[in-house]
Amino acid sequence: MIVELSHRIVEGMTTYPGIPAPKLGVHLSREDSRSLYAPGTEFHIGVITLAANTGTYVDTPYHRYAGGDDLARVPLTKLADLPGLVIRAGRQRAVPLDRALDVRGRAVLIHTGWDRHFGTGAYAQGHPYLAPESAAWLAEQGPALVGIDSLNIDDTPPHGERPAHSILLRAGIPVVEHLTGLGALPDEGFRFHAAPPMVAGLGTFPVRAYAVVP
Repeated sequence: MIVELSHRIVEGMTTYPGIPAPKLGVHLSREDSRSLYAPGTEFHIGVITLAANTGTYVDTPYHRYAGGDDLARVPLTKLADLPGLVIRAGRQRAVPLDRALDVRGRAVLIHTGWDRHFGTGAYAQGHPYLAPESAAWLAEQGPALVGIDSLNIDDTPPHGERPAHSILLRAGIPVVEHLTGLGALPDEGFRFHAAPPMVAGLGTFPVRAYAVVP
């Protein structure tokens, strides 16, 4: 079974307050293409303008650090076919982790249920995030990737620090934000995928995140 874990990208959507919405356009319409091909043959070539932090996306080390690996340099071993582990967050905003968990080499996905607010004003208000001390522990344990179904893996006060981003990306651990559908996954025993295109010089980009459950 394949479980969808990404939000749809649609024109005009808001992912994060202040980040511009994507715009869809047409480079070649079906009507215009008819003059270029044999009768009965037509194609559509679209254009999209979007901020790299749109929908469900991955943060690579370059997002935080100028010398970090960008989208083209992060290996697929950190983005695709990863053994998954879902952490069920409680009611606290700062999500702690059980230090007895085996996270090494796994995609650690934090299920808060906050994705139910995606696309509404409530999504940006009082969202859950990974406790900084838990981020530090994860960096020591060496997961392949960390994800969350919330606005941000960090708390987001104005001009605030971003300790989880800083700690995890410094350790070379990609972060996937704005996941959805984690409630449909078992706690473990699945494979996680969230690979972006290999764009040199960018630190973030949307992904089609999904899980394969036996």
